[in-house]
Amino acid sequence: MNNNLIFFFLVILFVVSYKRVLSQKHASLPPRGWNSYDSFCWTISEEEFLQNAQLISKRLHAHGYEYAVVDYLWYRKLVPGAYVDSFGYDVIDEWGRVIPDPGRWPSSKGGKGFSEVAKKVHDMGLKFGFHVMRGISTQAVNANTPILDVTTGKAYAESGKIWHAKDIGMKERACAWMKNGFMSVDTTLGAGRAFLRSLYHQYAEWDVDFVKHDCVFGEDFQLDEITTVSGILKGLNRTILYSLSPGTSATPTMAKKVAPLVNMYRVTGDDWDNWGDVATHFDVARDFAAASMIGGNGLLGKSWPDLDMLPLGWLTDPGANVGPHRTSELSLDEQKTQMTLWSMARSPLMFGGDMRKLDDTTYGLITNPILLEINSFSSNNKEACLYIIYNNTNTIFII
Repeated sequence: MNNNLIFFFLVILFVVSYKRVLSQKHASLPPRGWNSYDSFCWTISEEEFLQNAQLISKRLHAHGYEYAVVDYLWYRKLVPGAYVDSFGYDVIDEWGRVIPDPGRWPSSKGGKGFSEVAKKVHDMGLKFGFHVMRGISTQAVNANTPILDVTTGKAYAESGKIWHAKDIGMKERACAWMKNGFMSVDTTLGAGRAFLRSLYHQYAEWDVDFVKHDCVFGEDFQLDEITTVSGILKGLNRTILYSLSPGTSATPTMAKKVAPLVNMYRVTGDDWDNWGDVATHFDVARDFAAASMIGGNGLLGKSWPDLDMLPLGWLTDPGANVGPHRTSELSLDEQKTQMTLWSMARSPLMFGGDMRKLDDTTYGLITNPILLEINSFSSNNKEACLYIIYNNTNTIFII
């Protein structure tokens, strides 16, 4: 074997090893996975979720898609009268913490929470995550449940009193888009911090790998809660990727305050399958790239501006109470443009279509090796000007 060939193999070995080491660090590359929202809204069941997770493992995991994420309201009973901003249909435990609806998540019965689902997902070689809302539920505040002190296993006591949900809930800071559902907690109080600590310790007990924290960024900016949660996560004996959502009206200036505290942060509102939504992401991607926010320091690793999920394949409608029933309304060229922009901006790639009806075209797009390589390993990602120089015989493009 000649020296050039030996050198070539050593370079290949180094690159493969380097990529493997990078992928083992916390969010050192833009996270990649699947989220249930675009295809199921909030109505997904345990069976439907595990069916999708199995297909992610079989078809997408080899392409770097490693997270299977349940989106919001997994604790809401799917019964007549329940919808996105309804009240009184959530399942909570004795400490005011939301827990999976056993009607849709039967393995959660007996206080198991998501531990059985997480185990099955891990056995598939994937990581498990879910969506949570800000603060505390209105249902818990109205019930005035006691607050768990995780250090004692008993109700939180301070200054000679037992603290309850009404002591920490801030009704004047309800989530703007789910006013009946959740409100901030007062993190200046030991009891407020204790409640948040009880949530994330429970998630760690369930072996969760990914938490998508909503209604705390953008128009609903809650830096105090983000800071508190980030500190709690840093102190756990389990590494959990910390994602913020939805990010409506988020700016690079705002993001600079939170990027070191998290691993992903949405910089747009919800992106659905219409060109108007996709088109708005060009300027947003430009601004965050220009601010050098891509791949900055984050919680126990790096952080990434998130352009939202990819609404491709078999979907549902925004705010619907039904599962997937239609194909993406983006044209093929629009889908290619979206996937290309997300890759060039090094956004996390969270596919949103129902895996059970994944068509070959969509599969080929979300696993395109060149785009995935750009998404993971490109650098100096900035907007470029295109200059066109004409002469008598040719047109020359200079980028």
